[in-house]
Amino acid sequence: MSRYDPRGKTNRALLVGVSEYDYVTAETSDGVPGQLPAVHHNRNRLKNALHHTGVFGQGEIVVCPSPYHDVFDEALHHAAQETDGLLLFYFAGHGIVSNSGAELFLQMRNARVSAGLHDVFPNSARLLQVLVELAGSRAERVVVVLDCCYAGNAAGIWQNFKGPHREKILLLMSVQSNRLIDGGDGSGATPFTEELVQLLDDDGELWLSDLYAELKNRMGRAGHVTAFGDAQEPQAAWEPGEDVLLRRGFGQPYTRPPTPQPPPRPSPWIRVLGALRTRLRNGTAWVRRHLRAVLVLLLALALTALGGYGIATLAAGHGSCTPPLELRVMTDPDLESTVRSAAATYLTSDANTTGAGCRRTGITVYSAGAADAVTALRERTDAWQDPGEDDDPQRDVGPQPDVWIPAAHADVGRVTIGQEGRVRAQVEPDQAPFAYSPVVLAVPNGLAGGGDAQRTGRSLVELIDDLEKRDSKADVRRTDPEYTDGALLATMGLYGGSADARGGEQRLTQSGPPAPTAADLLCTLPDNEPVDNSTAALVPEFLMKSGVGCDQTTRTRRTAEYPDDVPGLEPTFVRVRWQDGDRDKDARQNAVDGFHDWLTGEGGRTVLAADGFRGVSGEHPLLATKPAHGVLRAPDRLAEPAEGTAMDRVLDKYRSANGPGRVLFLLDSSGSMQGRWDGPSGGPGLLKQSLGGLGPQDEYGVWAVYGTTGSGHTDLLPFGPHKNGEAQRVLADRNRTRVRDAEADPHIALLAALKDMAGRGKDDDHPQLIVYLTDDEDDNRLKGEQLTQVLDKAHQAGVPVAMVSLTSGGCDRGRADALISETSGGRCLDAGDDLGAGLHDEVARTGTGKQ
Repeated sequence: MSRYDPRGKTNRALLVGVSEYDYVTAETSDGVPGQLPAVHHNRNRLKNALHHTGVFGQGEIVVCPSPYHDVFDEALHHAAQETDGLLLFYFAGHGIVSNSGAELFLQMRNARVSAGLHDVFPNSARLLQVLVELAGSRAERVVVVLDCCYAGNAAGIWQNFKGPHREKILLLMSVQSNRLIDGGDGSGATPFTEELVQLLDDDGELWLSDLYAELKNRMGRAGHVTAFGDAQEPQAAWEPGEDVLLRRGFGQPYTRPPTPQPPPRPSPWIRVLGALRTRLRNGTAWVRRHLRAVLVLLLALALTALGGYGIATLAAGHGSCTPPLELRVMTDPDLESTVRSAAATYLTSDANTTGAGCRRTGITVYSAGAADAVTALRERTDAWQDPGEDDDPQRDVGPQPDVWIPAAHADVGRVTIGQEGRVRAQVEPDQAPFAYSPVVLAVPNGLAGGGDAQRTGRSLVELIDDLEKRDSKADVRRTDPEYTDGALLATMGLYGGSADARGGEQRLTQSGPPAPTAADLLCTLPDNEPVDNSTAALVPEFLMKSGVGCDQTTRTRRTAEYPDDVPGLEPTFVRVRWQDGDRDKDARQNAVDGFHDWLTGEGGRTVLAADGFRGVSGEHPLLATKPAHGVLRAPDRLAEPAEGTAMDRVLDKYRSANGPGRVLFLLDSSGSMQGRWDGPSGGPGLLKQSLGGLGPQDEYGVWAVYGTTGSGHTDLLPFGPHKNGEAQRVLADRNRTRVRDAEADPHIALLAALKDMAGRGKDDDHPQLIVYLTDDEDDNRLKGEQLTQVLDKAHQAGVPVAMVSLTSGGCDRGRADALISETSGGRCLDAGDDLGAGLHDEVARTGTGKQ
C-alpha cells in the first residue's frame, strides 16, 4: 500500500447529506434533535467542488439528498460495486453513539431513537456495517468523510475492524471522539464542510494528507468549538504510508457554479434554537429569567444526540424535571451487562427519585479493555483530560470516568503502584469488592467427569489433562487476556506458575484472534455444533446462570469445574476524582455516593443474585437461592485473590508468547516423495497453504530434508521474516524445490531442528513450531536409541513439533510421529485428517496472520 493516484480509473463519489428528518424531538420523543438545513448546502457545495478536482468524471458523483434507510443501503451497495478506482463516501447528518461509544450510527431521514436499556436506533446505518460494505467493494481505495456528531468515534471502530481489506480505507472526520458539533444556522454549509470545500475548490495538486493538515489549521484559526466548548479538531485515521490524490495538479476549464438556492425556511423549532443561541451570547441575565426553558431545550437536544444510556432514560421523569447530573461508569467488558442492569434498576428506584418524581442522577455505562483501562489510569490521565492528536484516551478508551468497576480488586494496585507522569486523576477504591464469581472450566456435559469431588481442588492444568484423557480431541478456549480480567486470571492458572508461557498457550485451541469476551465466546461456539460439543470454555461462573445475548437454546449445556489456582472475579467500586474537576464537586460526590450505597446494598444484591454472582465473605455463598445448571453450591478450595504484580507479570508473558512467531518447516525431499510431491495435497502444496497463517513480522524458514550424512538437510528458504510471495516463489521453483535421488534421515534432521529452534527462543517466549512433512518411508531411522534421542531432545527443547504424515496410520498410537508430537506438545496429522486445514490451523496458532 502507498500513495494512490486514481486518475484513469473508474471512480465514484457518494455524497449522503441528510438535511430533512421525518421525526424530530420537537414533535415526537423518539426523534432526532432537529432539522439540519446547513447540510443542504453541504451536499451541493461539495458536489461542485469535486467536479473541479479532475478526479471524478461526468456521472461519477452521486448525491443522496436526505435518503431513507433502505434507499441509502441500495446507493451504498451500487457505489461499492461500480468502482474499481477511488470510492469517496461522504456523510453529513445526525450521528449517534452506543452507550460505550464503541459504535457509531449514521441517522437517515426516517431515523428514530428507542430509549431504554439497549442501544436501539431504527433506520440508522451502523458505521461498522458501512465499513464492511466499503472494504468488500471493488474499489482500490476508499476515502470516508464524516461530518456529524461523534465523527471521531469512527477512528476506534476502524482500528478494531478485523475484516479483510481494512487497509484500503482512509478516514477523515470532522471532530474528535465523544463530541457534539454545531449544525450551523442554515445560511451556509457546516463549518467543517465549508473549509473542506474551499480547499478542494483551489488549484494545484492536493493529497489527502495535505488536505487533513490544512483542515486542522483552518479550523483552529477560525476558532470553531464543540458543544463542550473545546476546540473542534478534525481527525484522521489510515495505515502509515497511505495517501490518496484528491485533486489533479492541472485542471480542466472550470466555471464556478451559481450559488445554490437557499433551502426551505427552517422549522419553528430551529428558529427557537437560533434565538436561544443569540440570547445566550448576549448575556446571563436572560438565562436566569428563563432557566427552565433553557434546560428543557437542552434536554431535548441531549435526549438523542448524546446517545448515552442515562440520557435516554430521562424521558421517563416528570415533565418539569431538569436534567440530572450524569455519571460516567467504566467497567470490565465481562461485567458490562450486569452493571448496565444494575444502573437501569437504580435509575428508576426510589433511591434515585425525588419527591417530585424526578431523577437525581443519570448514568452512562461503558466498558473498556481491562489492560487499556489500567494503563490509561496509570500513565495517561494527563492526556485523558487534555487529549492530543497522538495520545487520546477519550478516543481509545472512553469518556473520563467518575466511577470505575474493574473485575479484579488487584487492578487498583496495578494503577497506583506504577503511576507515571502528571497524574490528573486519583482512584479511591472500596476496601473490599462487592461481589465474587470464580473463573471456571465450563465443560460440555457429554465430556464432564465423575462426581462433584473431581470438579474441585485441582489445578487448571490437571483439569485440562483429565479432560484430554476422557477425549483426546477435546479443545479448550479462552478469551483475550488483554481485554478482560477474567481471561487474564485464567491465564495465571494456564501458565501454572512456571516460566513456560508458550507451553500454556499450546494447551489452547485457537486459530486467529481470541473472542474478546466470555459472552462472545459462548455465543460463537454454537455456530459449529461439533465444536460446541467438544470445547471447554474458560469463563466466569456467573455466565452459566445469567446467560448471554445469543439464543441460549442452541448452546450445549455445560458443567463447571473449579480450578484451585485461578483467582476469581472481584468487582470493586472505585471512585475516580479528576484534578480541576470541582465545578460540580459536591453534587457529583453525592451522585457517586448514592449509586455506591445502592449498588453495594440490597438493591444491587438483588441484581447480582439474578445474574449468578456470589457473596464476598467466607466460602463465597451464592447470592441466589438456587444454583444454575452445572454450578456447585459450595465448591471447595477456591483460589486466593490475585495480586497486581502477578497479573502484570502474566500479562507480559502472554504478550511475549503471542508476539511474532517462529516456524521451521522440514520438507521431506527424499526419492520416495516423488508420488506425493505435486498438487495441493503434495508436500510443497501443503506447505504453501499453511503460509496464510504467517504475517510479515513472523520468522520462518524451510529445510529440504534428504541425505543420511552431515546435517541431513539444506536450506530452501533462509530463516527470517519474508515478504509476501517470496516463499511461494521458492516453493514453485522446480530447480530448487525438487525431489532428490537420496534417502532421508529424520533422526538427524529433527535433532538439528530442535537444537536450532531452542537456541532461537532462549531469550523470549515468542511462540515457536517445527513442522515435518514426510511420507514416513524412512522412519526406520526413528527406532530404538535414535527415537529415544529425538524424544529426549524434544522434551528438553520445549518446542512443539507438528508431524505431518502423508500416509494413513502415521499418527497411530505408538508410531514415531505420534510419540514425537505428544512429547513435544505438538499435533500429529496424517492422511486420515484434513491435512491442509489442520496444518494451516497449527501454523496460524504460532503466526500473527495473513501474509
